[in-house]
Amino acid sequence: MRIHTVHVRAGEEPVLVREGFSLGALLLPTLWFLVNRMWLVAVLHLAAMVALALVLPQAVAGWVLAAAEILVALHARDLRRWTLARRGYALVGVVAAAKEEEAFLRLAAERPDLFGGAATRGGAAIAGTPA
Repeated sequence: MRIHTVHVRAGEEPVLVREGFSLGALLLPTLWFLVNRMWLVAVLHLAAMVALALVLPQAVAGWVLAAAEILVALHARDLRRWTLARRGYALVGVVAAAKEEEAFLRLAAERPDLFGGAATRGGAAIAGTPA
């Protein structure tokens, strides 16, 4: 079971952000940030990596950069939540599901108001949502 946080902004569909490590952010971090429309984070990440590469001695630069990329991958989804909050999205709850599609279905069943009222009420596993 995976945990997703639910973020909403007036007039738009909810955005689900999965908890946990991001392999995409580990392998291609700047590209992952750009694909997720995290422009500020992408620029700051690129600037920080270039600065570290230029400042650190060559003997340790590789190890430090690798460790920094692992930390980025561990916190990439938190950075996505931060970016959504900066754009005016509110955290309204948490949904547990095996896949993202299932998480959307559970969310639509529990909170049809977030989707314009098209869904019916069901027994979804959502925590932290107002009653």
